[in-house]
Amino acid sequence: MTANGRSRQAKDTTVDELQRLHVQPGYGSRTDAVTNTLREAILSGVITPGTWLREGELSQTLDVSRTPVREALRRLADEGLTVREVHRGSVVAQMSIEDILAVYTVRANLEGLAARLAATHATDETVAELRDVHERMLAAAEAGESIDDLNLTLHRLIRESAHNVYLERFLIQVENSVRRFGQTTFSDPDRLVVALEEHGELIEAIAAADEERAERVAVAHMRNAREVRLRQLLAE
Repeated sequence: MTANGRSRQAKDTTVDELQRLHVQPGYGSRTDAVTNTLREAILSGVITPGTWLREGELSQTLDVSRTPVREALRRLADEGLTVREVHRGSVVAQMSIEDILAVYTVRANLEGLAARLAATHATDETVAELRDVHERMLAAAEAGESIDDLNLTLHRLIRESAHNVYLERFLIQVENSVRRFGQTTFSDPDRLVVALEEHGELIEAIAAADEERAERVAVAHMRNAREVRLRQLLAE
């Protein structure tokens, strides 16, 4: 691993990886669409760490000019998802254990602040939404189904309830970094049970407008997730 997070064994994007890419529809510019497509491909593991992203190949595959591809790669570099090399192009960044520790340290504090603010600003409607998502998570877990998407929804609702655009922006970037770690902590059965309990406690703290309790639970939730994540990585 190099200092900038790039593997020395960087590889070119494979044909299979390219064929799985499609520009995601939505509002905004072509650059926004290309950025969202590449970002999601990186976060979901379709494009793996250490992979070179070539403007020409991406332009042909996504059926766009090089300009939106070039701008999209610049944005992804600013987000820390890729590393730009002069005269060589962009490569998907890799993450070390040190990176993981750093990300979770930041996320724990940001999630704590978001929970504190949510306890102040959350409406009855938002609390009802949080409880509904939590009930769906419990049902999914009981059925042996993934709760990953519901977990993202829950944390999105909390950060949006904080009503702080800068905090929301930082949390989205940190959350994206966590998604790149691959296997979720919910694959650990014990962690799944505890995480669901922590979510329930967090929601009730927000509902009670208990700022200190909400912050404390949110920080502990992230720190517990970090410990499980480290155990998973060290076991590989």
